Amino acid sequence: MSEEAADIPPFRYTAALAGEIEARWQDHWEAHGTFDAPNPTGDLADHGHPRAGAPKLHVQDMFPYPSGAGLHVGHPLGYIGTDSYTRYKRMAGYNVLHPMGFDAFGLPAEQYAVQTGTHPRVTTEANVERYRAQLRRLGLGYDSRRWVSTTDVGYYRWTQWIFLQIFNSWYDAAARKARPIAELIASFEAGERSTPDGRPWSELSPVERREVVDDHRLAYVSQAPVNWCPGLGTVLANEEVTPDGRSERGNYPVFQRSLKQWMMRITAYGDRLVDDLDTLDWPEPVKLMQRNWIGRSTGAHIEFPTSEAPIRVFTTRPDTVFGATYMVLAPEHELVDRLVPAQWPAGTRDAWTGGHATPAEAVAEYRREAAAKTEAERTADAKVKTGVFVGAYATNPVNQERVPVFIADYVLAGYGTGAIMAVPGQDERDWEFAEVFELPIIRTVQPPADFDGKAYTGEGPAVNSTDPEGRLSLDGLGIADAKARIIQWLEAEGAGSGAVTYRLRDWLFSRQRYWGEPFPIVYDETGLPVALPESMLPVELPEVDNFSPRTFDPDDADSNPETPLSRAADWVEVELDLGDGPKRYVRETNTMPQWAGSCWYELRYLDPRNDKALVDPEVERYWLGPQFPGDCGGVDLYIGGMEHAVLHLLYARFWHKVLFDLGHVSSFEPFRRLFNQGYIQAYAYRDARGVVVPAEEVEERDGKYFHEGLEVFREYGKMGKSLKNVVTPDEMCEAYGADTFRVYEMAMGPLDVSRPWETRAVVGSQRFLQRAWRLVVDEESGASRVVDEPADAKTRRVLHRVIDGVRNDMDELRFNTAIAKLIELTNAVTPLPATPREVAEPLVLMLSPFAPHIAEELWQRLGHSGSLAYTDFPVADPALLVAESVTYPVQVNGKVRGRVEVAAGAEEDSVREAALAAVGDHLGGRDPRKVIVVPGRMVSIVV
Repeated sequence: MSEEAADIPPFRYTAALAGEIEARWQDHWEAHGTFDAPNPTGDLADHGHPRAGAPKLHVQDMFPYPSGAGLHVGHPLGYIGTDSYTRYKRMAGYNVLHPMGFDAFGLPAEQYAVQTGTHPRVTTEANVERYRAQLRRLGLGYDSRRWVSTTDVGYYRWTQWIFLQIFNSWYDAAARKARPIAELIASFEAGERSTPDGRPWSELSPVERREVVDDHRLAYVSQAPVNWCPGLGTVLANEEVTPDGRSERGNYPVFQRSLKQWMMRITAYGDRLVDDLDTLDWPEPVKLMQRNWIGRSTGAHIEFPTSEAPIRVFTTRPDTVFGATYMVLAPEHELVDRLVPAQWPAGTRDAWTGGHATPAEAVAEYRREAAAKTEAERTADAKVKTGVFVGAYATNPVNQERVPVFIADYVLAGYGTGAIMAVPGQDERDWEFAEVFELPIIRTVQPPADFDGKAYTGEGPAVNSTDPEGRLSLDGLGIADAKARIIQWLEAEGAGSGAVTYRLRDWLFSRQRYWGEPFPIVYDETGLPVALPESMLPVELPEVDNFSPRTFDPDDADSNPETPLSRAADWVEVELDLGDGPKRYVRETNTMPQWAGSCWYELRYLDPRNDKALVDPEVERYWLGPQFPGDCGGVDLYIGGMEHAVLHLLYARFWHKVLFDLGHVSSFEPFRRLFNQGYIQAYAYRDARGVVVPAEEVEERDGKYFHEGLEVFREYGKMGKSLKNVVTPDEMCEAYGADTFRVYEMAMGPLDVSRPWETRAVVGSQRFLQRAWRLVVDEESGASRVVDEPADAKTRRVLHRVIDGVRNDMDELRFNTAIAKLIELTNAVTPLPATPREVAEPLVLMLSPFAPHIAEELWQRLGHSGSLAYTDFPVADPALLVAESVTYPVQVNGKVRGRVEVAAGAEEDSVREAALAAVGDHLGGRDPRKVIVVPGRMVSIVV
């Protein structure tokens, strides 16, 4: 034993002792199912549970993807937060459900399989076990019976079942809900609904009927432009492509290709997805991001006739149509080629031609330039506006004026109609374009008299908005009235109609990958999709020898990708009896995206062993059902990062609403309350070349930093492998103990704020726990330092003030200030010769949400048996929260000249008398002109 080790008292709370205590209590919790939450019915019911019949609380973390790298200290920030909160709420009398699982399908495991030949399931299961061990070591109190993994066959069987519910549904716009597809077919058969071409249903062939029905399904197959990423071997949803046209994962280039893909008709739910945000207790920035992503716009479609076909635009300002002096199409718009003439029309300005001899040359060159730009570059507000005249004109339907048609890269084919009517008088971007190309500018809204800018975007009466023939006039009308009038006129004239559009696009729901959920779909001889019956679920992934999709040449538009599943011939081609005798079918060889499994996991947590239903209705109503009329229901508290503010939450809300419409759940939103935790940031270091070096190998000398003898430069960033600044929780648990790590993460700052990691500061949390330990345990003998004598009045008041403050902080997730109050109480008690039991026990109970292992150990040393998990959390005595005295600052002519302490309930005359006595030297015998007493705050004397 070293001299240093010999100096350590035998019962000091060290990392070694913490490790022994923590392992022992983790074993105890697991053996006794301490954190198991009872369901109201079914195999997870337990009517003898300490919280059976208590108010329920469902708290959930956004579950992790189990990567091979394991957790770093930034990952468990939210997990420790929810664990601290649920431990508190459990002690406060709630039946708390706190589950955990793994979003385990994903590209990294598949890419590793391609490189090594290791089956993705082998890699994934090993990573899951590593994560579970890391989470266990942190003492996180999850219901051990409810672990789920999206890759478990028993789990994705129900993912496939949900897909079938969506496939077998259609959206009834009149009823504003999804309905079974059988009701749609019955409506066609009864003649209540017209077929697309008006023929009676009975005259349609069986294949035509199926095609009509498939066009209404919420899950459907579409031949559409998609984002093809050869580097990943799959298509990507728009949401998975960065603004510069690369894959969010891997940063590979993404190309536009037309492929047959599965789509989800999420756009049908656009209004509900926007409107129901008002029912949610979510951060306003997240709600705003969802609203912006959905992008609901109210306005009108207007058709501008051309020599070929009308150009259809959508505008939110149809009242400004008289000011439309030119039109702009996306370079990719399908009408461009039909409009381009052989020669420039007479009167074409030089500024419009781009210096080209013919319109065809101008358009071709501009298209090449546009294709080389990313979407971000094309739509940047600050960029110089470019474009070229296509050589054709359209006709403004309200005044019959000819307007030139341009193509410009700031208009995108994938947004809206791919065409705009340009009104430079009321739009800054259009004004800039009009100045560059010498185009007319007509104001259609009167700006204020003192307005001296260019485009005017504010309120005002309509001007210059009268048809020369007197058929229509908007002049003098305000914007709202002008909009209503022009929409009425457009509809009457057949020139347009009122409309609501969305930025949101239908959800691209298939991937050319192996490691994902197989679709429960086969194709018959017609090539149309056929849903498998529920009795044939699950459709399991077959074994394959090659996990790599074969990608086509991105420059070859006619080639197609080959999916890994398509090579499993015995699995793909199958003979089935689907009700009309044995027939040959071909399975769908795409798989579902990783989002599928994470869209509904909050439901499977409730009833994870149920193999007869997605979830027992009574169990779902108990944990997720609405609590009062108008309540949306859902998880009571959902914690995760802002990176999931749109996609995961939007997709999960969509799936949940379909299940609600079909009667499978009682709540119409999956997550009632959302809280976004911050990030852990850490220092990173780069050498003179800008190359990142491992942070743990950097030395600090005289305020500078060195790696292998060479100076490096420090920066700050989000902790991660790319910056080589990872610190793992395993390292922290080994060096300090899990409880110290937990306390440090919760004490660093507010949970919703990103905070810097500083390993050297962790020791402060360890010293706090050591002080708390010494209040109960003598470090030399191990004997108890707790006495049954009552605490003095001052200590008792501090105790109850801290109890009240900690309860308030815990309810509001203010964990850092709760810990600060516990440190205050510990410091107040430390000078005492012994610790009164009436202080020690509530201190240990209040400490337990943050440092559960040491709290359990101290609770036993205080003479209790079993776990403290269900012991009532301390409650403050209201009588001890009332201050005994109040200190008043006393001002004389506006300057504080003294302070006086009086009884809290002292009368104003007593306060005045005490204040005058306290500053008598400053009055100099003068009588005050005025004495103002602000009760409980201050005394002001004017002389």
